Amino acid sequence: MRSIMPSASVEREHLTLVSSLRAQGFAVQPAAARPQAGVSYLVAAGEPVPAPARTLIVGRGRREVLPFRDGQPARIAYDHEDAAVGNAFARALVGGPELPTAADPESLALLALAERVAQADITVLINGPTGTGKEVLARTIHLQSERRDGPFIAINCAALPETMLEAMLFGHQKGSFTGASSGGEGFFRAADGGTLLLDEVAEMPLNLQAKLLRVLQEREVVPIGATMPQPVDVRVIACANRDLQEEVAAGRFRADLYYRLSVFPLTTKALAERAQDIPALAATMILRHAGNRPVVPWPSDEAIATLVAHDWPGNVRELENVIQRALLFCGGDTIEAAHIVFDRPSAPRALAPAATQNDDATLGQVVQLSEFAAIRETLAACGGSRIETARRLGISERTLRYRLAKAREQGDDLASGTPRAISA
Repeated sequence: MRSIMPSASVEREHLTLVSSLRAQGFAVQPAAARPQAGVSYLVAAGEPVPAPARTLIVGRGRREVLPFRDGQPARIAYDHEDAAVGNAFARALVGGPELPTAADPESLALLALAERVAQADITVLINGPTGTGKEVLARTIHLQSERRDGPFIAINCAALPETMLEAMLFGHQKGSFTGASSGGEGFFRAADGGTLLLDEVAEMPLNLQAKLLRVLQEREVVPIGATMPQPVDVRVIACANRDLQEEVAAGRFRADLYYRLSVFPLTTKALAERAQDIPALAATMILRHAGNRPVVPWPSDEAIATLVAHDWPGNVRELENVIQRALLFCGGDTIEAAHIVFDRPSAPRALAPAATQNDDATLGQVVQLSEFAAIRETLAACGGSRIETARRLGISERTLRYRLAKAREQGDDLASGTPRAISA
């Protein structure tokens, strides 16, 4: 488990940051006089920096992100209304690229559950749409388990032809088939002592499913051309982007294998269903792809609102593409909404009644109406509290104020709950 050691002033003035890091699996250590190995220090601007410890200097005021470079401490500054993005930048700075990013309550709960699953050496099945971070979750389970020092090998069952998949999984002996000029140990034996990820396991042919079932039951493999089984000590994590129970019902997946894989099932959700993860993921990806820029660009409130309003058919992979484009278009220290370019416009969500009455409404107006309707419903559910509304929508209070002001300009009084048609 990664650890942080915040100073007393950071714990007092940046409580949401410390709480956010704790929720994402960081152990919070009490302040110590001597630097400790493997601990990231959080100090307020102006406080002494423990040397040679890994230190993040946290301040208030103008948005700023300066990553670790040449042994120097990293720096970040932001105010309360920028906490969604600022906390994500801070997490990425102290956590590094291997730590998964989450801010949505359901995503945080999934990571906490994965951490518990990691402690039990059982088979795990991860379901979810393509591009939602199933492999990231599998790698997290591996790194949190007692097998962390062993190999982590991922194989895509749909990427290899059936004739190669068997040999790649279970190994083969020299001369066992045409072209086998030498032997191969196979992925199961290569992952011995570690974890083997079988991605898109639903694409595995039925005859190989039977052999996989035997490996899981007997903990041994029989390479092609061999007569004696060889023991393997491997944890298997399987991923599927289709409902395996439906595949079983259709006769495309073995029921006995399904129950052997699904010892503990986990499910990742589409990105559009976890809006609070979007600012956090965006900040992490900006930091990852910013390269050697002297200052890491900060996304504006309007840019974050544009990202949150998108429907993300390509999920996290699409978001990473959009962030890389934005960094190319952004020449300064701020990513604006104009820098956000999608492959295609968002599909309209549930339409507000006014939209159906206006035949001349553009797609942008339809999307605006949908956003206004969502804000209106959330405001009503929160009793008019803007703080709680912003929290539930996964946006900052500043972004909510911007949306409310824009709605009033368009003649839609969200605060009163009285919608009016958007003028052309």
